[in-house]
Amino acid sequence: MTRNTPPENNTFSDLSEALSSAVAQTSQSVVTVLAARSISGVVTGPDEILTVAHVLHGDEVQVRLPDGRELSAQVVGRDPASDLALLRAGNLGLPAVSASQGAQVGELLSVVGRTPRGLQAALGFMGASLPQRGLMPTGAAPFRGVSGGGVFDARGGLIGVANAGMSRGELLAVPAERALKIAGLLSRDGRVPRGYLGIGTQPVHFPSDAPHNVPDADGEQTQNQAQPHQSGPRGHGPQERGGRGGPQRGEFGPRGRGSWGEGDWSGPRGGWNREGWAGRGADPRRGKIGLTVVQIEDGSPAQSAGILLGDVLLSIANTPIRHPGQLLEAVRGHAGEHLTLGLLRGGSEQAVTVTLGER
Repeated sequence: MTRNTPPENNTFSDLSEALSSAVAQTSQSVVTVLAARSISGVVTGPDEILTVAHVLHGDEVQVRLPDGRELSAQVVGRDPASDLALLRAGNLGLPAVSASQGAQVGELLSVVGRTPRGLQAALGFMGASLPQRGLMPTGAAPFRGVSGGGVFDARGGLIGVANAGMSRGELLAVPAERALKIAGLLSRDGRVPRGYLGIGTQPVHFPSDAPHNVPDADGEQTQNQAQPHQSGPRGHGPQERGGRGGPQRGEFGPRGRGSWGEGDWSGPRGGWNREGWAGRGADPRRGKIGLTVVQIEDGSPAQSAGILLGDVLLSIANTPIRHPGQLLEAVRGHAGEHLTLGLLRGGSEQAVTVTLGER
């Protein structure tokens, strides 16, 4: 009887062994978090674990290490915007993750989680460059308990922290650089300070004959010949910090919440999707988009920088701003920093430098 003998150079076998070895290595930095629903966590320091926040309902939780030991961990802080939380649990004796260096589009990824049943992994794919903001797709199928686990490149570098709760049937991740920055802030302060500009805005659509150079929907500059017009329904323009557009009761409350309060929700008829703002007031048509300043909070960074009612915000740090969601993303991670705003005022473009506040 003739036997099939494996070739000496079996590329598929070598790849399989390499992936298995990579998972074995990176799994030493992944633990089980025994919360209301068991999830995973990645070790970010000698005594710190980063995981997802949405299943942590108390200030203390049990964690199970790769060697089976169980420790009590304290919740150091939570960041609702990224759905991340930092735990502290004594001396873990485990290697901390480090961010990937130079991961390329087309690379294979491994998603590693630990559930009460043990170590689990899934194969992913680097289908696009890491986003500057928001979440990244992993190309991997979600499995129970994967949230809080690590997404790693072939060299063992952390690509992101997995979260299966953000999109049904799809496994997304908070990019590693952002996740580790949040972990550092939570470790130091117990919270993540949010950049604050202090304006209420409403999208504006410039018809094709508008007279100014304003960004196209794809960011290109176009000469136009008419005045811009408001694109959203009256009184429902989303604001810089979430909440309802137009003056509302309680807007100028004692803590400055309302239009400038925390949150990513657009109000009763708006909302988010993965491609940007989908709420009322956003103009879905192709064209030139900016944000008209309709409110300025007294004493805010915007007022100090000389921003005026009626100014049209076109860009922040040379990045076109087309929707309120982009404005929120552009400012909230830069508390205390100096940013250059591109404005349209009185028929001409101007650059204004603003120092963001903190909330």
